[in-house]
Amino acid sequence: MHKHNVFDETATLTEFWSQRVLQESNGTLLKVAKGIDSTRWHSHDDQDETFLVLSGKLIVQLRDEDVELGPGDLFTVPQGVEHCPVAPEEARFLIIGRSVTSNAAGGKPEWSYTES
Repeated sequence: MHKHNVFDETATLTEFWSQRVLQESNGTLLKVAKGIDSTRWHSHDDQDETFLVLSGKLIVQLRDEDVELGPGDLFTVPQGVEHCPVAPEEARFLIIGRSVTSNAAGGKPEWSYTES
C-alpha cells in the first residue's frame, strides 16, 4: 500500500496526453495525466472514461455539445461515445477507467511530446 498526492504526481509528468497509473481499486485504474491542445476524436468500446480536473480547463468535445470542466469538475464519457478532449492551456486531471487509454486508439495525438 502506498499513498499518492495527485498534485505532486501531475507535476512530475513529462509527456502530454499520457497516463500514469497511481492505484487500482476494484478493477478500476486511477491515472493522472496532463494535456494541452487536443487529442484526436475517438471512443472506447470497452469502458467509460471519467475525468476529474485538478487544474486548468478541459473541454470534452462531444458530437452534439462541448462540456467545459474546471478544477474540481467531474465528467464521465459513456462507453462507445465519440469524444475529443481539448485543453486550451495546460490542464492536469485524474482519469478513472478500467485500462490505460493513452495510445493512438485512445485518442493520443501523434504530436504528443515530452517537455524539455
